[in-house]
Amino acid sequence: MAVKSCVVMLIPLALLLLAGSSLAVAQLEIGYYSKTCPSVEAIVREEMQKIISAAPSLTGPLLRLHFHDCFVRGCDASVLLNSTEGNLAERDAKPNKSLRGFSSVDRVKAKLEAACPNTVSCADVLTLMARDAVVLAKGPFWPVALGRRDGKVSSAVEAADQLPPAFGDIPLLTKIFASKNLDLKDLVVLSGAHTLGTAHCPSYADRLYNFSSAYSADPSLDSEYADRLRTRCKSLDDKAMLSEMDPGSYKTFDTSYYRHVAKRRGLFQSDAALLTDATTREYVQRIATGKFDDVFFKDFSESMIKMGNVGVLTGAEGEIRKKCYIVN
Repeated sequence: MAVKSCVVMLIPLALLLLAGSSLAVAQLEIGYYSKTCPSVEAIVREEMQKIISAAPSLTGPLLRLHFHDCFVRGCDASVLLNSTEGNLAERDAKPNKSLRGFSSVDRVKAKLEAACPNTVSCADVLTLMARDAVVLAKGPFWPVALGRRDGKVSSAVEAADQLPPAFGDIPLLTKIFASKNLDLKDLVVLSGAHTLGTAHCPSYADRLYNFSSAYSADPSLDSEYADRLRTRCKSLDDKAMLSEMDPGSYKTFDTSYYRHVAKRRGLFQSDAALLTDATTREYVQRIATGKFDDVFFKDFSESMIKMGNVGVLTGAEGEIRKKCYIVN
């Protein structure tokens, strides 16, 4: 028991060290708002508890918002900006059409503006909300270094070019992740976020119908699972139907996603691709045993910290938006 408690104590310390490891350059800090808005995390947590209590299915979408933000221009809240006359913003790019949770971000930001006007960035709000979404879904907690600033530019073209596609194979996904200083382990670990949430039919329907000249369905997809998906997704044009990315557990952050992938029941081609590379396949199969949940939780925390540091604006860069959907 003594050894076990020692390990539990060391994990938060390791995460704290990681959270601060690359931050000298980024100028992010644990406790960044300790003097200017000391209750920032408590305010976000309290509001998130209310939001998720009322709509538990929002945990996945709020986590996804943070992912889609960080992969385009870094974690600068550019995904939250509305389109304007003459500029189509990230949120209106084709890969982002199904994003949800914007009003929840606005709600949390309004609470923070009331408590600490012109202080906490939307980029930090979104990062904290993603962490708390995971915690409220029974996932791990990790320390979030703060001090991000908000970007002033948002481009739908950049979003379409830079977001990891659902049809991606390992070479393509590895290239996209590497461009954000994320490696192959981060790829397979962060794919585990698919334990939360649902997906619209068009994001996976091409695996079910007219896949290729040789196959009507994707041969990497378990045939029984493909039959089940067809009962929900009637055609390539079915835009209304949703499917759980982690069937039976899509509101709970756990390792069952990896068990589905190991059985060739991942929803996306990008999920199936994890079985085509020796390194990612080994990780999937290990976590799928259900014996290493603590390892996955620790790995996910570390990868989220890394992703949360991608391309951040700090110091005098960017701005602190008053409202997350429009520049000041």
